Parts: sequence; structure tokens; C-alpha cells
Amino acid sequence: IMAPVEQDVEMKNVDSPAAASDPDTTEVKKDADVLTVQDLREHVRQIDKAVSSKEPRFALRVLRSLPGTRRKLNGNVLRAIINQLYPASSEKEALIAFVEQPLPGSVEIEAPRARSAAKVPVPEVDVYIHLLLLVRMLDTNRLEEATECSQQLISKVTAQNRRTLDLIAAKCYFYHSRVFELTNKLDLVRGLLHARLRTSTLRNDYEGQAVLINCLLRNYLHYALYDQADKLVSKSVFPESASNNEWARFLYYLGRIKAARLEYSDAHKHLVQALRKAPQTAAVGFRQTVQKLAIVVELLLGDIPERAIFRQAQLRKSLAPYFQLTQAVRLGNLQRFGEVLENFGPQFRSDHTFTLILRLRQNVIKTAIRSIGLSYSRISPKDIARKLGLDSAEDAEFI
Repeated sequence: IMAPVEQDVEMKNVDSPAAASDPDTTEVKKDADVLTVQDLREHVRQIDKAVSSKEPRFALRVLRSLPGTRRKLNGNVLRAIINQLYPASSEKEALIAFVEQPLPGSVEIEAPRARSAAKVPVPEVDVYIHLLLLVRMLDTNRLEEATECSQQLISKVTAQNRRTLDLIAAKCYFYHSRVFELTNKLDLVRGLLHARLRTSTLRNDYEGQAVLINCLLRNYLHYALYDQADKLVSKSVFPESASNNEWARFLYYLGRIKAARLEYSDAHKHLVQALRKAPQTAAVGFRQTVQKLAIVVELLLGDIPERAIFRQAQLRKSLAPYFQLTQAVRLGNLQRFGEVLENFGPQFRSDHTFTLILRLRQNVIKTAIRSIGLSYSRISPKDIARKLGLDSAEDAEFI
């Protein structure tokens, strides 16, 4: 799941020159790197097994461990695995060129003695190692180099027609789109995504279809192209066998599209389903994003979200502005509603909820008028307008 995640945990930088100069620290770091290289060699064996047995579950097991693997990657690890897997060739040199330079004082990982010369890895292994390089570049914010690396990776993927590559290729499409998003060039990748979606559909590559549909929906929503996004949903069939993560993303995008088109009941249903499909112990950023939109949609439906939603430990801080928004709507307090908009407007914009929240003004006024109606048997629109701070009596009369 592609969702915004902030790393706010303070950690000691073990890669710093000061740390590298400490022999004990260097030895521990080297041991950790050696174990990571061993893990990657096991991943390669699993992918080879998936290719030889035509069983995708072995490759799927490797891809599921990618979040944990990427946290252990560094230049030493990547350089070691490339040197161990590839024979001397231009392909090997091209990959090594993307690896970051070693830090002063760092110790290279010794390659185990091989009984025979390294053979050219199968395309699936080659693409997986290239994907690890791309992920490392994104994590170290080397976006310009990542663009070139990603272009070469996609060229490798599109040049092959192997069903055993489909699962790894789907990950490549996701990260290729992510590179263009981070460099503010998402519109440039749209044509490729459409072309690959057609190919994946013809090949019955269900995971590829799911990833590509989600990438295209994210692409359209990034530019607020809701009509095109809605048309894509109506013209394509999201594969039933897609993973829960892809289903969660799809349902969230569907909820955003329906909310923008004023179909709030459908939007709320899709958002609730997205929360159920999402991992319950991980993907906190994704659940925060979906929950924010679900709260606004529920308010637009005229309902008040349960207080327990705002008390969840992982969501409490990020939902604080939405709790204040809910209070303003519940009380029908137009002044407080305006203050919430003024104080948290930038955050609402970054959450893609600002436009929907502006629509809540009518709900706030309706709630206020309802409470006034309970207090007074007769009151003129002019008095209502004055009490609520509206511009004119006609506004109150219309509502």
C-alpha cells in the first residue's frame, strides 16, 4: 500500500564516519550486512525455484518480505550481491554504477568461494535486483538517478514475455509510477501505464492489472481528473483475485471519486471497506488517510462519527483537526467552523479533503437553524441571519 508514511523516530546514524571508525561498531555493521546478503541470496533461490517450478507462490513470498528487506539495504549489501550474482559484463557495470559510494572506513563484504564462475541470472532475478537498487535510491532521495534507473528497469520488464515475471513486474510498475510522482512528472508516465494495462489484461496478469489500475487512478486523482478516473473504473474490471493491499487502495480511490461526484453513501461504503481490507497492524499512514476522508463523508451524510474513532492511539494525533471539525458541525457553530478552516486549511488541502469540507458549511447552518427552531416558536429569517452571522436574510430563508 501506497500511502504517506513519516519516519519520526530518532535513530543513531550507524553509517556516519564517526561510527565507521569504531572497530566494534564496524564489525557489528559488517555482520548485519553479511546476514542481509545471505537473505538476498535466499530470495534469489526462491525466485529461481518459482521460475523452474512455475509456482508463483515462491516469488510472492519474496515480494511480501520487501518492506523488511528495504530497511536493511545499503551500498555495501547491494554491491556485494551484484558482485556475487553477475559475471563480468556491461550489465553488471551498469548496475554497479547505480550503487552509492562506500563511506570512508566501511569494510567490503567478502564473497564466498564459488565452485564455478557466476552465470547470468534469469530475467526474474535480474529485475528483482534492479528493483532493490531503485527502492534504495528512493529511500536515499536520489531522485534524478532513480528516474534513469527506473527507465532501464521498465525497459527490461517490457522486453520480456514471461508469466513467471508478472508478480515482480507489478512491483516495478508501482515504483516506476512513484518515481514520476516524486519528481512531479506523473502525467508523463500515463501513456506507459495504459499500454501495460492493455498487455496485462490480454495476458490475464491479475496482479499487474490491479497495480496498474490503481496507479492510473492515483495519477488521475493527483490532477483532480475525476471524470477520467470514473470512466476508467467503469471501463475496466478490477480483478477479484488481487491482493488485499491492492483492493484497499482501489476502494479508497473509488471512495474519493464517489465523494467528488456527490455520491456520499457509496463513497462511505467504499471507504469503510478499504479500512477493513487494509492491514490492521501496519500501513498506519494509509489508514489515517482513509479515516480522514471517511469522517468528512459521514458528516456530509448528516451523521456524526463515533467518538471512539478519534481515540485510537495510532490515529489520535492526525485526526485532531477532524475532531474539532466534527464538534463545529455537531454544535452548528458557524464561527467555530470558520476558525477550524482557517487554522487547519493547509492540512485539509494536503489531505485532499478541503473541497469536501467547504460543502459542510450548509450542514453547519442547517444544524444551527434546527437548534434555533427547537428554542423559538416564531423567529424571522432576518433574526436567524443575525444570530448565525450570515450575510443576508435570504441566505437563511433559502436554507
